[in-house]
Amino acid sequence: MKIHSAEFVLSAASPWQFPVPSLPEIAFAGRSNVGKSTLINSLLNRKKLVKTSSTPGKTQLINFFKINDEFYLVDVPGYGFAKVPESVSKQWQRLIEAYLQERETLRKVVLIVDSRHKPTAQDRQLKEWLDFYQRPVLIVASKIDKLKRGQIQKHLKQIKQELSLDKTPLVHSSLEKGRREEIWKDL
Repeated sequence: MKIHSAEFVLSAASPWQFPVPSLPEIAFAGRSNVGKSTLINSLLNRKKLVKTSSTPGKTQLINFFKINDEFYLVDVPGYGFAKVPESVSKQWQRLIEAYLQERETLRKVVLIVDSRHKPTAQDRQLKEWLDFYQRPVLIVASKIDKLKRGQIQKHLKQIKQELSLDKTPLVHSSLEKGRREEIWKDL
């Protein structure tokens, strides 16, 4: 996909702050520090449009980015081991559920899982939740460059099995730019 423009639009802490529904949206979800922001930057061929951090829980609001004035990519807070109070974590959960369940312009959710590890219970739970609400899902295994070449297929097979997928997940590495086109094709 050719990216002509990519701009940050807004951060939302509650549903009433979401942009007026007008353009299709693709959300990026996954556990804290799995590489959601990195994947968005990679797809857009930008280095710093979406803020990244090695500290889990950096993304605390739902962030909307307008692409080519045609659609939004949406970065949602991660779940899991973010170092935040439980009350903040529950607030994020309610915000994310409201967005994923009710947003009529949401066309697909990219669920990102760490290729180095078996999907977590929360990964499985989110996948089942998205299936229940009939939200189209694309599974992307991140950090593929951290695996030895001989381990990749084994780990992808495990992800496919754990998440009850029909097809092998797509893969992403911030170091290998060639894999972006496969993800864009699916989106």
